[in-house]
Amino acid sequence: MKLLTTVTAIAGALAITAGSAHADNLRWKMPVAFSTNLPGLGSPAAWVADNLTTASSGSIQVRVYEPGKLVPPFDILDSVSDGKVAAGYTWIGYDQGKVPAVPLFAAVPFGMKPWAYIGWYYYGGGEQMLQDVYANKGYNVHAQLCGIVGPETAGWYKNKIESLDDYKGMKIRFAGLGGRVLEKLGASVTMMPGGELYQALEKGTIDATEFSMPAIDQILGFDQVVKYNLFPGWHQQFTAQYMLINKDEWNRATDAQKALVEASCTAATTRGLAEGEYKNGKVLAGFQAEGVHADQIPRPVLEKLKSVTEEVLKEEAAKDADFKKVYESQKDFMETYKVWDQRAYLPADMD
Repeated sequence: MKLLTTVTAIAGALAITAGSAHADNLRWKMPVAFSTNLPGLGSPAAWVADNLTTASSGSIQVRVYEPGKLVPPFDILDSVSDGKVAAGYTWIGYDQGKVPAVPLFAAVPFGMKPWAYIGWYYYGGGEQMLQDVYANKGYNVHAQLCGIVGPETAGWYKNKIESLDDYKGMKIRFAGLGGRVLEKLGASVTMMPGGELYQALEKGTIDATEFSMPAIDQILGFDQVVKYNLFPGWHQQFTAQYMLINKDEWNRATDAQKALVEASCTAATTRGLAEGEYKNGKVLAGFQAEGVHADQIPRPVLEKLKSVTEEVLKEEAAKDADFKKVYESQKDFMETYKVWDQRAYLPADMD
């Protein structure tokens, strides 16, 4: 009887231990908004998934689903929040109609350089503000910064852009707050995933588009359809991507697993920026050799765009308390950062 009791107790203990180990294993499906072959924009998602499996010795396994294979790109937030999938990887600016403040964490016209943004995000309270922004709008997600790239181009156009009047009546794909700016200038702004843009340009569904940096735009083939590429990317000086994780899934993760997710995403943010900075110069030089006109926006036009941008930002801040709080935090940071930025870095024309 004593032997039976002892064996039963050991078996029970082993069952509890096995059950706990099983409960701690995370098996997440993660749809992504961008193809993982896109450098800096989609590639970090695949890198994070592989790195998490390796670093956790299999405790965390993330299966990546290419755009549209499991969840439409623009449905990722709702699918994660509702628990249909455990995680998703996306540019959160797509959800500005649902959560007005999120574009400030995704891309801000005439906003921060990438390294300034992550400075504010990690050390200026941005990370917690983003969690609050989602919670305040009823979304059950944990947001983890998981990728960033530098400036986009200001778009691809069939005809040369010589003034802001050229935007009147133009059918253009333009994302985030920059799209609101062009709407004020009379453009007809639409939103569609990157994979649909080549055909839309080719068929004339849109007259112009922006999407990302040269290393990505080349893969999507925009230079094969239109030949006017505008710079600088005033509307997106940084583009940040996030791993959205269902809050219940995040809460059941161990502290060690959470630390691995945070560390992997922080590393992916660095690697994504590095990949874009490494590839863009060569791609842009190749564009010009193939007859693409890389036009610079004249300074007076940029100043007008900035003026309209300031109107848009103030309007959005007046409509949403979260937007106002984040916007003011970023402005306060930039007041001190610009002192460093203007003095510490060499002028761009001093190679």
